[in-house]
Amino acid sequence: MSEQRPGRRAPAMIVVALLAVAAFLGYRGELPWPSGASEVAAPIAEPAPPLDPLAVAALVDPALVDISASTKPFGLGAAGSGIVLTADGQVLTSHHVIKGADTVTVTDVGDGREYDAVVLGYDAEADIALLALTGAAGLATARIGNSAEARVRDEVLAIGNAGGVGGTPTAIQGTLTDLDSTIVALNAADLSRKPLTGMLEVAAAVSSGQSGGALADRAGAVIGVIAAASGDATRASRAPNGYAVPIDTAMRVVAQIRSGTPTETVHVGPTATLGVLTTDAKTGGARIDLAIYGSPAYAAGLTHGEVIAAVDGQPVTSARALHAAINVRKPDDAVRLEVLDPAGASRTVTVVLALGPPN
Repeated sequence: MSEQRPGRRAPAMIVVALLAVAAFLGYRGELPWPSGASEVAAPIAEPAPPLDPLAVAALVDPALVDISASTKPFGLGAAGSGIVLTADGQVLTSHHVIKGADTVTVTDVGDGREYDAVVLGYDAEADIALLALTGAAGLATARIGNSAEARVRDEVLAIGNAGGVGGTPTAIQGTLTDLDSTIVALNAADLSRKPLTGMLEVAAAVSSGQSGGALADRAGAVIGVIAAASGDATRASRAPNGYAVPIDTAMRVVAQIRSGTPTETVHVGPTATLGVLTTDAKTGGARIDLAIYGSPAYAAGLTHGEVIAAVDGQPVTSARALHAAINVRKPDDAVRLEVLDPAGASRTVTVVLALGPPN
């Protein structure tokens, strides 16, 4: 987006702080029975069968892909995983796996065939992206479960391209320890931080490269998209944990992308850019720190210190609000900006958005 600074990427995101992961497990409050009431014994539920990791992996592996993303001109890139949703090649993955990539290549785990991929859309806030594989047909597809039915202590299997090395996906068994974690995740390459909410937490040593992979239940249904990890498997004081976007959340993003209608967080199609780096203005609006040379903003004469106060007549209250306004536009769209100079004088500028940094 126009107000994001460029940076290198990493194959996975590392959790640096857990903000709301405490859970009170196993407590059940009981009310006293009214006087004279008869107690009826509740039926005892049969315990669920243990998860069979080999059987679950056999069900899920054919519907997984390895993802390699690269950025010109230096060939910097990221490696991750993806989940096949349709036989003709729609693939679900984590946004941070393909963030900033000029080219995305996908390898079918089942037969080793490679495909070029196009990013259909993404939600950076939810860390979800949807890809389309060029020329794909007859792919094995994942069975999509229901994350709303997940419960703490459920056994799960985290499956993905650990280490970014490709080949047979790595499967890590664990148990769900929280259904609504809030974390702050760090991209180790550009040091950008991202809050992620409503995450599934699993006690398992999830590792780099498994981002975008599947968190599967004992029946082999995908209930989450692996996104981040924390802890250290070699230190007892820092037990490893993995975090996944609930599949219900991910599929809502997928449905929005498929509808072709962008929102303030869900971007559809190529990214548009104004070409400015901004911060919040003290008086409200997006203060221009830099109009990038050769960008639409630079060509329109926007300069350091000016404040963008409105886009197409809609007030802009912050740098984030400007980002949201540009997010729903497309390259070659013309936008009308209300711009305030440092003295507070207002002018209106029409700018045609350019094709922005990928994804």
